[in-house]
Formats: sequence, structure tokens, C-alpha cells
Amino acid sequence: MSEGKRSSQIFTGARVLGYVSTHVPFVARFIKRRGETLLCTSVGKWFHTYGCDKFRLLSVSGEHPGPITCMCGDSFHVYTATENDIYAWRRGCELKHVYKGHQAPIHKLLPFGIHIISIDEDNVLKIFDIKEETEFLDLRFDKESFKISSICHPPTYLNKILLGSEQGQLQIWNIRTAKLVFTFKGWDSAVIVTEPAPAIDVVAIALENGKIILHNLRYDQVVMEFVHDWGMVSCLSFRMDGVPIMVTGSTKGHLVMWDLEEKRVKSQIQSAHFSRIAGLQCLTSEPLMVTNSEDNSLKMWIFDMPDGGARLLKKREGHALPPNLVRYCEPTGENILAAGRDRSLHIMNTITETFNKSMGKASYNRKASKKKKRTQVDHLILPPITKLSSCMQRDKQWDSIASLHDGKFIATTWSYNRICMGKHKLKPPEMEKGTLATCLTVTHCGNFVLIGYSNGQVHKFNMQSGIYRGHYGNEKKVAHKGAVRGVETDLCNQRVITVGADDRLKFWHFKAATTPYHVLRLEESVNSSKCHRDSGLMALANEDFSITLVDIDTMKVIRKFEGHVGKINDIDFDCQSRWLVTSSMDCTICTWDIPSAQLVDIFCVEQPCTSLSMSPTGDFLATTHVGELGVFLWANRHLYDKIFLKPIDRNAVNIPQLKLPTSAAEKPDIEDIGKIDFGEEPEYKSPDQISEELLTLSGQPTSRWLNLLHLDIVKRRNKPKTALTVPKSAPFFLPTIPSLELEFDLEKEKKGLSNNKLLIPESLSTLTPFAKKLNACEKVDDYNECLEKLKTLSPSSIEAEVTSMAPDAGGCFEVMKQFLQMLDVLFKSNRDFELAQSYLSLFLKTHTKTISQEDELLKSLEAVEESATQAWSKLQNHLLYNICVVKALKDM
Repeated sequence: MSEGKRSSQIFTGARVLGYVSTHVPFVARFIKRRGETLLCTSVGKWFHTYGCDKFRLLSVSGEHPGPITCMCGDSFHVYTATENDIYAWRRGCELKHVYKGHQAPIHKLLPFGIHIISIDEDNVLKIFDIKEETEFLDLRFDKESFKISSICHPPTYLNKILLGSEQGQLQIWNIRTAKLVFTFKGWDSAVIVTEPAPAIDVVAIALENGKIILHNLRYDQVVMEFVHDWGMVSCLSFRMDGVPIMVTGSTKGHLVMWDLEEKRVKSQIQSAHFSRIAGLQCLTSEPLMVTNSEDNSLKMWIFDMPDGGARLLKKREGHALPPNLVRYCEPTGENILAAGRDRSLHIMNTITETFNKSMGKASYNRKASKKKKRTQVDHLILPPITKLSSCMQRDKQWDSIASLHDGKFIATTWSYNRICMGKHKLKPPEMEKGTLATCLTVTHCGNFVLIGYSNGQVHKFNMQSGIYRGHYGNEKKVAHKGAVRGVETDLCNQRVITVGADDRLKFWHFKAATTPYHVLRLEESVNSSKCHRDSGLMALANEDFSITLVDIDTMKVIRKFEGHVGKINDIDFDCQSRWLVTSSMDCTICTWDIPSAQLVDIFCVEQPCTSLSMSPTGDFLATTHVGELGVFLWANRHLYDKIFLKPIDRNAVNIPQLKLPTSAAEKPDIEDIGKIDFGEEPEYKSPDQISEELLTLSGQPTSRWLNLLHLDIVKRRNKPKTALTVPKSAPFFLPTIPSLELEFDLEKEKKGLSNNKLLIPESLSTLTPFAKKLNACEKVDDYNECLEKLKTLSPSSIEAEVTSMAPDAGGCFEVMKQFLQMLDVLFKSNRDFELAQSYLSLFLKTHTKTISQEDELLKSLEAVEESATQAWSKLQNHLLYNICVVKALKDM
């Protein structure tokens, strides 16, 4: 095999959408200069920084060597731990310090003044100096007797930290002297969370058995005790705006507000998150609370409910489970529909994640799902979406999206305009038990949706009313003998194309038809289909891992592509229907050139691509992958780079393996900077003149020739309003006037200044270098050299050269005659047309009087006039002819 390429020829990683949070608790930092609290959430190997004011993404950190295991922050840095190292970041994206020394993964971090405290899985506590990056203290604990599970710093306890253990004991350590101050016996249950209370000496301790203890450290006494019945406590915080409320989050996603004065539950929020609440923090001096969870969400709550509870104020969320379907839904290519295994449908914006929205989950009865109590489990939720089709032509009037669900024959509609599920459930009047919906398509006008089923039937529904509008097939309503694998319509709603498991491709009239008007027998069984309505091409993904391309106008197979070695998951056309992009379970993404029927690009990814969609504008390719929560965008290099695509033999090249796009911008390798691969084909260079019969412009900037006639105006405009005053310089020997008082004689200096002009005799005047070169010209090539010299001069220099050609300025008539001869040669060659016109205008404006008094110059000028008139008349005739043709076409 030959040496493989390091990257794809067409696509390069751009970024990923939909990542918000992981199981790592977020970090809240108040930035005094901004007057805003910033929230930092982990998204794997990176962390995002959001602003609380508008909840928008501010920055993305650099990539870590591995997934982030824990985070913390202070007023200056954000600290992240991955594997055995700690990283300190400034401004959310600038790496400032790296702390090394641990021999095991780190799972706890705590900033402590000028130091940072870390605890690893080997039960080793280390303290590092933040600025010096040196190790200040190393404490080792026995796992059998004291396995550290939590850490906090009680306020007003100087140089002391409180450690909780899985054995239930707690210890206070003085980190300055490295001595154990006190040991609390505990309550015979593992300590999960320790959080200092606003009251001095009081710490809240959450235990594994569900108890929450508010303990006074100074007197070693229990202040109050609560029992949490909604799952084990995973995080805990106190309101910091003067209200005596404690908030706890559970592993089941519930939030509970406790009234510390009345010692009872104040309020609760059931299913605040769909998974374990990882982080919870109340903001200082504000009735706000922020939570994040493993369900890939970050939410802000405000305490303004009548019962003292909180309601959702802002949220940023993505898919809780990996998405399995992605489709562009607008002609602008800015929004993507993504459906996931978490049964939800999301809208993701490719410009800014601020416009990302969740359309919710499909339900058998949306109103009943809304009215259910918070403590009840919603059993009306439909299974995950498997197929999706949309048309935005009538989005403002009625539903524009139709979807199928896993293991169901019912189809649901969605409203993109209202960002919610529609009111229609599409199902045929009679359906056998066990029948499933397998494919669907929404027509180009947005009025109808066609659905194919596993029993071979194809039914039509109205999108506006949800009314059943007929079927395709015989009296038994059967269109195919086997399951329907694909159903498509053309651009004008005149034809319906269906393909089934019986290896038949059938063409029907759109209006109710009992028999197809054409049947095409296929050689392979079809798995799925994709139609590009604008070009009339239909791609069929076959079960033998090949792709068949059918022209629906001629009803013939026109192309067949072979190359995949695994099940084809998805196929899509580019906006011009020139490329066909396919993904397979062999972890490859292939691009096929339709005109040449060749494979032109292939690359491999870490996880198989489950779904892909090409942007309507051709700028991005969106993909989803096995086990990944995000939607990945790949930029089309063909839009901004010069690419020569060549046929690729999959078996003869090493397939490049690309990393999935990240949240941060992709940086090129040092070796690749400055190197562009243009392939073996030579770069095309346009000739200076395509034909001598065509008028050719010079390509010079307009500033070089457009202002030659108005340089006097430009100089007058740029002239300073007040003249420059030169300070008088005193002579070295100051003469004096004979008098009683000491006075200097400055009259001689004034006379000297008035006569400082040097008069050069006419006999000593010489021509400029350009004039000498012009005067020596005899052949056409010599004039071309002079013209090239003029092109390099600035407008003011050209004016000076033309002005100096006059006899009274140091020139001569011979030089002026040679200049006119150069312009004549330029007009006859049809090159640099605009420069010749500009130079001639400047020459006539400057030397009109001199030319009128010299016969030889008049004869040369007549020859130039004849050449210029001939060139202009040719151009004028073509312009007038084109204007007449355009006007005639407009009046037709």
C-alpha cells in the first residue's frame, strides 16, 4: 500500500454542538470587573464558560490529555484535574500553570488562598503553591481507616480544613503545621457531602443513609437533623441572600428546599433533572440557584414561588443519550434537527448555541402529560424517533415536521414555528396488529406526508388537518409484497416512488393510484433511500453494502457505487447533487463523485457514524456517532481552498483516521503550516493577453491611474491650513552692533535667507532617467520596458515625469515625441487600455500649449488619435450591441 494521506481531501473538523455538562460539578466564579458570575462546566476533555446574565457560551478551554475528573476555581484561575495532573487556566482558555506529583487520578480539588489542595484515589493529599508550582505538603491516609470522600474549609477556621471519610469519621487538619486538630466520630455512615453553613461553626454533612446533619464544630453538637427520602444526597447548598433555606440535590434528579427555622421541607422540585444532580450552588446575594447534571444540562432557578420554592429561569441542555438522527431543516443551513435515544427532539443552531432549543418529547397525549403530577412517572411518552422528514414551506400555518417512532405504526407531527409537538397522530383507518411504520416523506409543498409500513402498504395523510387521504396499491391496499423500505416524491408532486423488500422500485401517480405506471426490478435488496428533488436523483442503500443511483425522470439506473464493507447507515446529497456522501458501520465516511461515478474522498472516524446530513448551502456536514452526545460539524474545504479531486481506490490507499471535531478551534500541525497540497496538476496561470484582437486592461489598482487628472485637487485638499514655521537658527558666530548695549546683528541672516534659492543655468539642465530611457527607444520592445517602468511609479511621480518633458522644465521636444510614440504603440497592441487613456489625458492637460506650437508633435498626436479612436470604436460597438440584446430580452 502507498502512504496514506493525513486528512480528508474535502472535509475537516469544525466543531461539535450539543455538549453542555457531564458528571463533574460545575464551578461558579464571581468576576468583579465584569460584575457577573461565570459558570464553568466540564464537557469531557474541555470545559465551557457561560455567563449568568444571558446564559451564553463565552469561551472554550484547550484540550486536556484525558477527561476532566474534577474542577474548582477562585477569583484568578479555574483549576481542572485530569489523570494525575492539575491545570490552572486564566480567562477560561489560557493555560497558566501545571501541577504534577500525584501517582493516581485526582478526584477532589479545593483552592485555599495561595495554595491548592488535591486528593487522589490513592488517598494522598497534596498541597501545591499556585505561583511557584511547587509541592508544599504531602499527607498520606490509610484507606482502611480513613478513606477521604469530601473536603471543605470552614469559614473563620484559619489554615484548617475539614475532611470526611467513607468510614463516617471526620477530621480537622491544620495544613500549616500538618497536624490533626480534632476527630469527629461520625454517625456510622459514609460522608457524601460537607458544606459550610452561613452560620459560624456550623457545617452541613450529608450521609449515605439519607440523613443530613447540621453540626456545630466548636462544641461538637448536632444543631438539627433531616432525613432525605428522595434518593441519596449528591450535592448541597445554602441560600446566600439572607433566607434560611438549605437546598439538596439527589441522585434521582430531585431538588428539595428545607426551612431551617421551622426544620421541615419547604418545597420540592421532582425530576428537576433526568439524571443525578452533579452540582448545586446558590449565588451570593441573589435569589438564584444553578444546577448541572449528567443528563447534559445546566439550569438556573429563581426563588419566587409563593411556597418559597424555585422555578426554572434559564437552561442550556443537549441530548441526555446519544442522538441517532440528524437533519438540516432550513434552506439557510443554520438549524439542525437532532433526535436521540432520550426520546427528545432538539433544534441546534450552527451559528451560536444561544439559539439551541428543545422541542420536548413525543407523547400519546400531550395535554395529559402536562397535567400529570410531579411525583408521577409519565407513561405516555413515545419511544425514540427513528425517521424524520420536514418541509418549511407552510411552517407558519401548520405543522412542518413528521416523525416515526421505534416499534410503532403511529406517526407524529411537530411544529418548528411553535417549537413543540403537533396535535396530530397519523394512523391509517385499519391496520393489522404488529405492523410498524418503516419510512416516510413530507412533500415539497408541505401539505402531505406519505408513510410506508412493514406490511407493504403506503398511506397518505394531510399535514394541516391530519386527515387520511388515501393509499397506493390494489384493493387490499398493498403496494409491495414485502416491507416498504423507502417512499419519495418529486419536486412538483406529480410522482410517488416507492421501493420495497420485494426488490421492486415502483413509480406511481401522486393522485390515488391502484397500479404503478412503471416498475423497475432491482438486482439487490434495498435498505433505505434518499431523493434529491431538485436534480431528480434517487439513491438506494443496498443490503450488500453498495449504493444504486436512479434517475426518476428516465426511470433508469444510472450509477452504482461499491466500496463499503459494512452496513450503510445513512446517505445524503450535497446541495448541487454532485457528491453523494455515505456512512457505514465500517467507521468510514465516503464521498462519491456522481458525474464520474468514482470515489473521490474517504476517511475513518473513531466511532461509526449513525446519521449524516449535508447543509443546503454546502458549507457543513453534520454527523452523529455511536456513544457520542454531540452533533459534529465538518467544514467543506472546497468552499475556501483549492482542491483537486482524484479517483481513489479504497484497497490501494491507507484510509486516514480523523479525530471527531471538538468544541475548540482545530489548530494545524506545525509541519503543515505554510504547506498547501495542490496535487500533481500544475497551477493554471492566465496569460497577459488572451488575444491581440481583444482589449485588455492592465490589472493595476484604480488608485494608480484614476486620479492622475485630479492630482492638483488632491494636493490642494491635503495642503495644511497653516504654513509650517521653521525656527530661526542662530549662527555659530553672532555678530554685534557697535553700541552701548549688547545687540546682535541679524540683518545679514535675513538677507542670506532671502537669497537661498540656487539658480541652475539652462546649459546644465539634464533629462530624468526615465526621459533618457524613453529618448533612446527605437523598437517596440524598448517602449514596453518604459511602460513597465511607469507602472511601478506612484501617481505623483508619473505627473512629475510628464511635466519634466517640456523644454522649459528641462526636457525637449524629442522626448515628448517619443512619449506620444509609446502611447501609439500601446493603443495598437490593445493592452493596458485604461492606462493609455489616462497617460494621454495627463499629457494633453500638461502640454496643450506646447503641442499647438510644434508641428512634429501635432503629426504624432494625430497618429495617436487615430489609434485611440479605432480602439474605442471597437469597444463601443460591442457595448451598444450587448445593451440592445439585453433590452430586447427584457421586453420579450
